[in-house]
Parts: sequence; structure tokens; C-alpha cells
Amino acid sequence: MELRHLRYFVALAEELHFGRAALRLAITQPPLSFSIQSLEKELGIRLFERDNKRVSLTAAGKAYYVEAQAILDRLEHANDTARSVASGNLGRLDIGFTGSMVYRDVPDIVSCFFVRHPGIEVTLREQSSMEQIEGLQHGRLDAGFVNTPHIPDGLTGLALPDDAFVCCLPASHPLAGREQIALKELVGRPFIMFAREISPANYDNVIAICRQAGFEPQTRYAARQWLTITALVANGLGVALVPASLAQSAISGARFIPILGARAVSAAHLLWNPASVTPALGLFLDVAAKRLAD
Repeated sequence: MELRHLRYFVALAEELHFGRAALRLAITQPPLSFSIQSLEKELGIRLFERDNKRVSLTAAGKAYYVEAQAILDRLEHANDTARSVASGNLGRLDIGFTGSMVYRDVPDIVSCFFVRHPGIEVTLREQSSMEQIEGLQHGRLDAGFVNTPHIPDGLTGLALPDDAFVCCLPASHPLAGREQIALKELVGRPFIMFAREISPANYDNVIAICRQAGFEPQTRYAARQWLTITALVANGLGVALVPASLAQSAISGARFIPILGARAVSAAHLLWNPASVTPALGLFLDVAAKRLAD
């Protein structure tokens, strides 16, 4: 069955006049008559009663009209949806982020995107940096906010503003009241670190900062998230180096103190796979680039 047969049928069913239906369809009457005859022959039923004076729908024709109209409406909806998705006005994005990113640029970028493109559904997925990179490489994520100083092979990224590392101490710690702390003052203190298999970049970054200060941190606990590290510190289980933005978490019992004479930052990127850029993702990246440039 040809789709035009349904359109011709619906037009005639609504006009009940071959001349008016043909005019509405911008065709002549013979092709319209032929199409209706072909449709009736294919179905094996009469859809119209017609004579020299009038055209009317049979009972089968009335039932067929309801279904045919529903099909055409559904098709038009599908066409509109496809056009909207192609233009980026509709769609869905799966965006990854590490837990600490809620205190950096993620909320601002996503909120701005919601306002500008409400027809695009954004699902945020909290994952480790390694999980996000694997998800981007295998098409499970559209983009990800990742704690990494380097862009992995095969991916593209936008750098986020640097987030300085600070000392995170329990409120009861003897150094917690300081305005600044020299890292060498933490020698021998038990450190709470990232598990290296979860985030090699974060782990290696902290190790490098401590080595620059002349010591190896003594790791007591290994955690999966910056917020977990901060909470463990707040409970007196050790000290840590964390991004300064975590002070916004307002975790009771934790103090965040700048490092004296050290330029240490937690680098991060918004990453995506250039081979998998959809119109919706393109709009998201445009918003992100503008917000990060402000």
C-alpha cells in the first residue's frame, strides 16, 4: 500500500466530493479516482458509496477513516520529531560527572542549558573519571566532566578553570586554625587518598605535590570520591589534599586551609568523543564553551 493512497482517501472522506478533494490535493480527478479504486481493490472492500449526485462513506469506510487519520497524524508527529532532533531542539544527552564537580562548573552549565534548550532531556550520571572516559570511548556517554589534566587519545575537551589544592584537616587538628600551612608540616600525618585504580590522575597529583615538598604521604585510607575523603577527614581519620571548591560542601568538622608557597591545582576537562557529536550535544558544547569563557 502506498502512503499517498491513505492521504487521498482521507481527503475524499473529509470532502465527500471528488472535485474538492482533488483541488485540495493539487491533483486532477482521474488519479484520485484511480487511487481510491486501487485501495478498495487491495482491501477487498468498498470504502465509498458513490453515484452521479453524491459520495458517502460506507460503514467500513468510516472505521477505516479513523485509523487512517491516526496513522497520518502519527507520521506527521514522527516527521516533526525527526526534524526537531536533527535541528537540536529535541533529544537526550547522558552527561557524566565526578562528585566534586557539583562544586565547580557543572550546575551552572547544565542550568543554563536547561533554560536555553528545554526540549532536550539531560541525564546526569555520577561516575569516576575512569568510568567516564571508558563510557565516552564506547558510546555510553555523550560528554563527561572529568578530573584529568590531559585529554585522552580519541577524545576532545574543554579545560575547566583550575581548582587549587588546599589542606583538609579535622577541626580538632592543632594546625586547623592556621591561615596557611606548609606541606612539610604534614610529614608523618596519616593521609586519606583517592584509590589509584579509581582515579589515577587525582592520586598521582597528590603524590606529586607531596614529593615536591620532600616527603611521601602515608596513606591510611583510600576512597572513591573527594566528598568521601572530606567526610573521613572531618571524622578525624587523617588529613588530605583536596580541591578548594570542596569547601562549599560545608561538611561539619572539616577545615580547608591554603598551602603555603605551593601552586598546586586540580585540573579538569569537559570531554566528548568527536566521532559521536549529535546536534543536541553540539548545542550543549556551545553553552559550555560560552559559560567557561565568561
